[in-house]
Amino acid sequence: MGLAMTYLRVPPTLEGEPDPSRIARLVFGIADWRRRHPAEQVVDLGAAWQALHYLLTGDAWEGRAPAADVVCGGRLLTEDGAAELGMDVIYLAPERVAAAAEHLTGTPFETIAGRFDPAAMAAAEVQDAAGMDRDRVLAPAYARITAFFTAAAADRQAVYKVMTQDG
Repeated sequence: MGLAMTYLRVPPTLEGEPDPSRIARLVFGIADWRRRHPAEQVVDLGAAWQALHYLLTGDAWEGRAPAADVVCGGRLLTEDGAAELGMDVIYLAPERVAAAAEHLTGTPFETIAGRFDPAAMAAAEVQDAAGMDRDRVLAPAYARITAFFTAAAADRQAVYKVMTQDG
């Protein structure tokens, strides 16, 4: 069992609430939060999140913004008092969403695909590295996340990333 990542894009202020930690409680405190939002506002990367981060940054966890902001960057709200949600929630402010979207649209998948090396990824402890398929899993995930960030940036939205146990 590993970790899975799901993204949700929402306005920076929700129901008059500007604080990301409180917004996280409003949104993710409801068990069926995924179904309560239009499908185009939610993207599920499943277990491919860390491999995608590795392709973007060359590292399993670290990296420079804006590339690192796509997956691992942002403010961990669990440390801000949202621990009761039972999941890690990472907040990415609209200005960082815009920079990440620009990076994604300016970086075709073929540019980062050369980093795909299952042995090196496994050595870096990238989750599911040995079983990850570059063309069938990571290329479509990159296309989905690029479209998602582009739409969020166009609507000046924040992005919340949710880490849960997979399986």
